[in-house]
Amino acid sequence: MLGPCRWADLERATRSALACGALRPIETEQVIVEDAGVGFLVRVVSSLRRKEADKRRTLFSRNGSAPPRNPFLPPEPELTLGEVSRTHVAVLNKFNVLDYHLLIVTQEFEHQETLLTVGDFRALLACMAQYPSLGFYNGGAAAGASQPHKHLQLVPLPLTPNGPPLPMAPLLAGPGPRCPDLPFAHAFCRSSGPIAGRSIRAAREAHALYMELLAELDIGAETVEGEPRQSAPYNLLIASDWMLAVPRAAERFRDISVNALGFAGSLFVKDPEQLALIGEEGPMRVLQSVAGR
Repeated sequence: MLGPCRWADLERATRSALACGALRPIETEQVIVEDAGVGFLVRVVSSLRRKEADKRRTLFSRNGSAPPRNPFLPPEPELTLGEVSRTHVAVLNKFNVLDYHLLIVTQEFEHQETLLTVGDFRALLACMAQYPSLGFYNGGAAAGASQPHKHLQLVPLPLTPNGPPLPMAPLLAGPGPRCPDLPFAHAFCRSSGPIAGRSIRAAREAHALYMELLAELDIGAETVEGEPRQSAPYNLLIASDWMLAVPRAAERFRDISVNALGFAGSLFVKDPEQLALIGEEGPMRVLQSVAGR
């Protein structure tokens, strides 16, 4: 029996974690940068260097062994909402930029570069069914993952108080596998019905769509230490009725790190200088430069 996270559970856990200091939100200022018909939400994050210092201490290895400092084994009790399934637990993102940012973490160590499973989707979709939200996955360090322990992520919608719930939504048109107006490499699909749900059938259907997207991008599996790892890094966005996969060529545009939310139209920068660089180059060029071909 799955135990998905209700909105009330998320609010209660967030209040408690803030009160005891376990949750440490990163303060930002929000700026809208228009480009190619998309109002990109750019957050200027003054304290992102603190998170990056922790990130540098975590080594991504391909030998299948758990890193010496794994924040998910076990996760901090004050940040943990509880089990989502027998294999996954829901944890608040400790250094959150977005409010109510949730991590869906495997209870046993699995590498972030292993392919997603039906069980991964079942845990994520059960949570997505509770409130309007966007699921996403950073497939490897080059795709913006900061921890090698497998975790999917979930943020509430809308991302912005004005405009579409997702800034990139105006360009996500057609049945796929390509959106004509997206200027970076990608694979896109729409589902015949709602993706989110608690049933194993919904998870299997979502997993099948995911595998089709990877095939469109020529991303397959390679065996490393006896487990199936991705053959190339990628980002995955999962909405209520569509999925978008983007191959990755680099984690950064100059010094600006980009994860899956960049391809939803949400970018994060360390300081006003990086914000100015995005304004000069244009957010779409930033995304094009880090996406694969």
